[in-house]
Amino acid sequence: MSGYTPDLVTSLHKALAGLTENQYPTVESPETTKKRASVALIIRVQPHYSHWPDRDAEKVTDLGSFFQKDWVKHGDPEVLFIKRAARKGDRWTSHIALPGGRRDPEDENDLAAAIRETREEVGLDLSEDNALQAGNLPQRVVTTHWGRVPLMVLCPYIFLVTRHDVPPLKLQPTEVASTHWVPLSALLSADQRTEVHEDVSNRLANQETGVKRWMLRGMVGQMIFSAIRLLPSETIHCNASPAEKPKSPSNLLSWLLGTKPQLAPANHERPLLLWGLTLGVVGDFLDFLPPHDALRLWSYPTFTPWDVRLVIWLMTYGFKQRKMREISQIQARSPPAVEVGLDAVSPPKETRHGSRYIHRAGLTGISTGVDPAFFRTELKSSAVGTMLDGYYDIVRRAVALALIGRTSVAMAFLAWVIVRYRRSRYQ
Repeated sequence: MSGYTPDLVTSLHKALAGLTENQYPTVESPETTKKRASVALIIRVQPHYSHWPDRDAEKVTDLGSFFQKDWVKHGDPEVLFIKRAARKGDRWTSHIALPGGRRDPEDENDLAAAIRETREEVGLDLSEDNALQAGNLPQRVVTTHWGRVPLMVLCPYIFLVTRHDVPPLKLQPTEVASTHWVPLSALLSADQRTEVHEDVSNRLANQETGVKRWMLRGMVGQMIFSAIRLLPSETIHCNASPAEKPKSPSNLLSWLLGTKPQLAPANHERPLLLWGLTLGVVGDFLDFLPPHDALRLWSYPTFTPWDVRLVIWLMTYGFKQRKMREISQIQARSPPAVEVGLDAVSPPKETRHGSRYIHRAGLTGISTGVDPAFFRTELKSSAVGTMLDGYYDIVRRAVALALIGRTSVAMAFLAWVIVRYRRSRYQ
């Protein structure tokens, strides 16, 4: 798509070299859950037409020799994403994600789980013959219910595909609906930043269904999160995967809830939007690359109904101003952070590392540029992690206050109607 990108290739080499040399520490599993999952952030360099590689290229054993190749210097770096298959009961059904899954007892370690899951889901062999393992990204404890219930520890690993002639991907139908190679330049582009509206009523209602969920959705509408619009250079569909049912929203219901009608395209596919937990993982990596502007493009999550948004804005105005002052006082580079919605990560806590106490960022994903060797010094809270620390506590109170206000207005209106009706009868 973008062709010759020497500056980006050079920045990628520098980032991967730093990440390979400086590994992020392991996060231990919480006492309440021992589940661990691993994902693979897979990068390839797509050759340019005018600098096509030789067929009989020698095996690459290190980053330096790979990035010295002419076709690599003139190539276009891309990241592999999957669209999860539509599965009932899956909290991440049809979401954009990275290849990966839960660690099995047979897996030697978290890295082995990422390699195995990638091979099973998309048929990509990440052995030394095809790829280099280029470090990892911050591990995190994934939680739900506003960060109250731990689900698992998520362990992201980075892989660089060193061959240009890797066999076609083989998609597992029950897990993957499609795969998408997305240029790194498109992920870094500010033009592709957008927002996603998600129905979180089932989570707010503690997995309630039926009438209760409908009533709660009618009260709080949908939640708005930051997102990146994906523009793939190559897409593979798995026709055997369960199809995602197209949505047919009601214009009247959308107007009442303050949501935007999102009619399904002719091919019944929703736009490819990267958000939430996967955006957090990818954001960790993107912050190693220029222009390091993710923090400016990020926004606080909120709800779609205008009254709920107004109350949240009023109640969090002072909070946001205070957080901005805190951010301006952060002197050292820190681990990146992003809002990941209701599937958040554990709150900041101290961990012994060497002779120092370090602070693990509670919410990781998007920041303003990071030194790969940051964990060798005393860590500070990350930018967006600092901004979100305590935000959802205020949001919960704001939502409750907005609903009380809405109920009060409705009751007052009903009382006024009753009084007018009674007066009209006696006149």
